[in-house]
Amino acid sequence: MLGVCLRYMKNLDEAEDVLQDGFIKVFTYISQYRFEGSFEGWLRRIMINTALNAYRCNMKHHFHSDIDEQQNYLPDNVSEDAYSKLSVEELMKVIQSLPDGYRMVFNLYEIEGYKHKEIGAMLNISENTSKTQLLKSKISIRNKLAKLVKK
Repeated sequence: MLGVCLRYMKNLDEAEDVLQDGFIKVFTYISQYRFEGSFEGWLRRIMINTALNAYRCNMKHHFHSDIDEQQNYLPDNVSEDAYSKLSVEELMKVIQSLPDGYRMVFNLYEIEGYKHKEIGAMLNISENTSKTQLLKSKISIRNKLAKLVKK
C-alpha cells in the first residue's frame, strides 16, 4: 500500500503519512467491510481516498506550475531500448515530479483505471480539465524521460 500512496504524493514522507492515516481508517472501519470483492481492493480504495483527501486539504499550500511550453513529442535521437533501461525508482521520481493535479489525474486514469467523469467528481474538476491534465502529464513525462535517457 505504500507504493499506492507513493504514486499520489510528492515524496516518501508524505506517502508514509497518508499510509498511516489510511491504516487508521482501515482499523476504524474494518467492521464495515462486507466481504464483497477483495479485501485488497477495499484497502486500496481507502488508501487512494486518503491520498486524495490529503491532496485536497493541502491544495491551498501548492501552486500550479504550467507546462504549456513543453513539446509533445519525443526527441528523434532516443531509441525505445533506452527507455527500457530506466529503473522503477527513476520512473517514480518522474511521476512524483509532476504538478499535483497532473499527478493525481495520471494515477487515477492510467494506473487505477477511472474514467474522466469519475476523476472530475473525485477532484472537483470538469471532465475536460481531467482530459487536459492527463494530456499535459503525459507530455511532461515523455520529456522528462527523454532527458533521463540522454544522460
